[in-house]
Amino acid sequence: MDTGKAPSLPSLGSHFQIPDLFLAPKLPARRARTALAARPLTQMEIGGLDSDGREFRNADEMWREEVGDGDHQKKSQWYNKGINYWEGVEATVDGVLGGYGHVNEADIKASEEFLNTILAERFLDAGRGRHIVALDCGSGIGRVTKNLLIRYFNEVDLLEPVSHFLESARVNLAPENLMVSELHKAANFYCVPLQEFTPDAERYDVIWVQWCIGHLADDDFISFFKRAKVGLKPGGLFVLKENIAKTGFVLDKEDKSITRSDSYFKELFNQCGLYIYKMKDQKGFPDELFAVKMYALTTEMPRQGNKPRPKRTTNRPAIIR
Repeated sequence: MDTGKAPSLPSLGSHFQIPDLFLAPKLPARRARTALAARPLTQMEIGGLDSDGREFRNADEMWREEVGDGDHQKKSQWYNKGINYWEGVEATVDGVLGGYGHVNEADIKASEEFLNTILAERFLDAGRGRHIVALDCGSGIGRVTKNLLIRYFNEVDLLEPVSHFLESARVNLAPENLMVSELHKAANFYCVPLQEFTPDAERYDVIWVQWCIGHLADDDFISFFKRAKVGLKPGGLFVLKENIAKTGFVLDKEDKSITRSDSYFKELFNQCGLYIYKMKDQKGFPDELFAVKMYALTTEMPRQGNKPRPKRTTNRPAIIR
């Protein structure tokens, strides 16, 4: 079960220093020789550590300890602890961004540029003239929906298992609190964790997943995306925006989440049957935070040499602060 928060952006950097030995991991000699003789190690086989500084040989070792091996009770405890953490956080922008509310503008600006590029390339006339729908996963208080998605999509559904966040989102996204036309609305509010959610078939043009997938164990990550594919319209895609570890992974024991490396994500995408259509680094965040990357993911292999469709300029409402 995912906390479903519009999750905390900060890395552990403000209270936890990643040691140099993790940034340049060393394998035990026997394992290193075996790896060199056979094949390069995958990111899931590379070591990581947790917020107490404990080292793990690989992701499998960490997951066995945290969620067990087929132990449903232990996995439920992992998810419940994550939910409990976020139930103690205030339903504000500063709260859901872990005390870094001041990065909201930079976050939305970069996401909007990324979304504009995708819409221009993937949808005729950038989606104008058709009814387009998005799902905001880990929507929290509706921060991303209010400041971005609802300005581009006619309907946005919100998925969030932390109940007081979702209730705040209902208020924030009430028609009287929005600066968009009546053709744009927050349609459905689902108080359901990611790993238990199955979307309606072919409802969404874009499924936006930001700062919440770190709460899913690898097997639930894969099963979520496989189920969620059903919810995409033909030509639809996922956008995943997430913190990135330099290598391997970093486990936050406080909120029960994992920060994966770029290569770790790419291995999971492959297991999900997803293809990277486009990716981009977030810029303008404080140095003490994790790097953040945006991925546009499709269910079909992108064709080489596609030229972007011409964009038509239009006036969009400004960011709502």
